[in-house]
Amino acid sequence: MDSSIHAVDERLPNGKLGILGLQHVLVMYAGAIAVPLIIGRALKLTPEQVASLISADLFCCGLVTLFQSLGVTQWFGIRLPVMMGVTFAAVGPMVAMANANPGTMGAQMIFGAVIGAGIVSMLIAPLVSRMLRYFPPVVTGTIIAIIGISLMRIGINWIFGNPFGPTAPSIVNPDHAKWLADVGALASAAGSTVPAVPKGLAIVGSVPNPAYAPLANIGVASLVLVSILAIAKFTKGFISNIAVLLGLVIGGIVATLMGTMNFDKVGKAAWFDFVMPFQFGMPIFDPVLILTMSLVMIVVMIESTGMFLAIGDMTGRKIDQQALSAGLRTDGLGTLIGGIFNTFPYTSFSQNVGLVGVTGVRSRFVCVAGGLILILLGLLPKMAALVESLPTFVLGGAGLVMFGMVVATGIRILANVDFKGNKHNLFIVAISIGMGMIPLIAPNFKQWMPQGLHPLIESGILLASLTAVILNMFFNGANGDAAASIEAAKQSDGAH
Repeated sequence: MDSSIHAVDERLPNGKLGILGLQHVLVMYAGAIAVPLIIGRALKLTPEQVASLISADLFCCGLVTLFQSLGVTQWFGIRLPVMMGVTFAAVGPMVAMANANPGTMGAQMIFGAVIGAGIVSMLIAPLVSRMLRYFPPVVTGTIIAIIGISLMRIGINWIFGNPFGPTAPSIVNPDHAKWLADVGALASAAGSTVPAVPKGLAIVGSVPNPAYAPLANIGVASLVLVSILAIAKFTKGFISNIAVLLGLVIGGIVATLMGTMNFDKVGKAAWFDFVMPFQFGMPIFDPVLILTMSLVMIVVMIESTGMFLAIGDMTGRKIDQQALSAGLRTDGLGTLIGGIFNTFPYTSFSQNVGLVGVTGVRSRFVCVAGGLILILLGLLPKMAALVESLPTFVLGGAGLVMFGMVVATGIRILANVDFKGNKHNLFIVAISIGMGMIPLIAPNFKQWMPQGLHPLIESGILLASLTAVILNMFFNGANGDAAASIEAAKQSDGAH
């Protein structure tokens, strides 16, 4: 290596670049595909539409990674070994949007909010790069913990079934349903004196639903979980790093042998296809939803700031204000591109930052190779169809690990916070997590509040984030320690 070339700019042999790039892809793959699966199913899209979300996500992951690691003009790209992926921080608000507006219209509203937030993020990137002091570890640790807690509900429902719909715990007693139908028929008969059935009358489910929490599904999810734990304990290095991915493969094989997973959709999917913009129609731009997603992006960009400073410290390259703004502006550009190509907000994946520290390979061209691999995967519909074919209970076993690791990461960051010398930090964490739990425990708490406020307050992640920032400013002021924030970022592998 030429001593005049910084390790970040070192160009490794193509073979080595390919292998190291593939390792980065495998480390982030399970996390990258989780969000389109969650949102696609929350929107009640068809399997083919969910598969197209996965393809678009992988394609955009690769494209934005190239922008971030290679750099495009002086305005975009941190030019460090960074892999970009969809952030879990945006899942809560997007699921709320999907639940309120399922189907294609809901998708158009989500993509409109993502595009709007991407534009806002690009405009405010220089300002956000100066806000790190408002997000010390007591704030970031709390936010990451509540992200994991919010996501855990999704992973648990993947295993057992959703509280409503075809997999609800209870179904209507057929005899009761028949009785109601008979009464309705009598009431509608000519000359009948039977009162009409009140509009909206429904019978509550009272019979256990065989589709909810069948023991076979629980068994497969448990096998996936145990497999991941065993691989993590008894293997090292690269194999250990892809334990979640291998656990999903094992679960998929068992589900296939049980007959609960088939490959019909994989067989019908094309070998190669382009990812096209606006496949769900033109986006719908709702100002309140754009504001909600923009608030999420501010939190995401603050986390990215700590991440960029951390990886700059790890690679020995000083990050100045201009470079930091360029990196954050690329978060916004990636989010804008994501909305155009039918996917979601983007950020630097922290588990890949951790991988840089583990391997000691600091060349940004390794991530360029990883970006090219992701683009290729996004152009292979059969790969997306295969992922979409995985039963939700298989994903649930891995979801407990992925989302639980997010909670654990938040706890790990909070472990370094001074609670003994500064008792106010206890209030910040306690109240913020309590506020974040409100939409999970009492989802109808907002029913008497103005409709315009609902998108802003139905996300526990947003409520916890705003509460943590405001309480930290109230108790501790705006004198955050940048070095502590960088150290927290180094510990946040798995939080995205």
